[in-house]
Amino acid sequence: MIKREATAVWKGNGKEGKGELTTQSGVLKGTQYSFNTRFENGIGTNPEELVGAAHAGCFTMALAFQLEGAGFKADELKTTAQVQMTKQEAGWTVSEVQLSLHGKVPGISEAQFLELANKAKAGCPISRLLTAKIGLDAKLTK
Repeated sequence: MIKREATAVWKGNGKEGKGELTTQSGVLKGTQYSFNTRFENGIGTNPEELVGAAHAGCFTMALAFQLEGAGFKADELKTTAQVQMTKQEAGWTVSEVQLSLHGKVPGISEAQFLELANKAKAGCPISRLLTAKIGLDAKLTK
């Protein structure tokens, strides 16, 4: 079993309050987040951006393992995860994550690349964590 921790500290009310995020690894240490960073364009991060980073990182590493298992080695895999939030009756909800992948993998066909990318999308632990619709737009760069 692997356990990782992150801590959020919030001070104040929802709209005017401020928070800090810290991760066990120390990559985030007192990183600012607030209403402005989440719903507007303030300086700092937000949970959805962090979910996007986690999903992009998880998926891209999972694809590297899929490629390795099939006998390929990527020169580069670049994934952007766009996390979409919509306001629903129950409140704001992460309704979709769109993964956009560009890969440079010598010797692989487009069909093989797409098959392995879809396996990585389905098998990535963060994909399995999310109950939102998860889309994938994969492009092979030659």
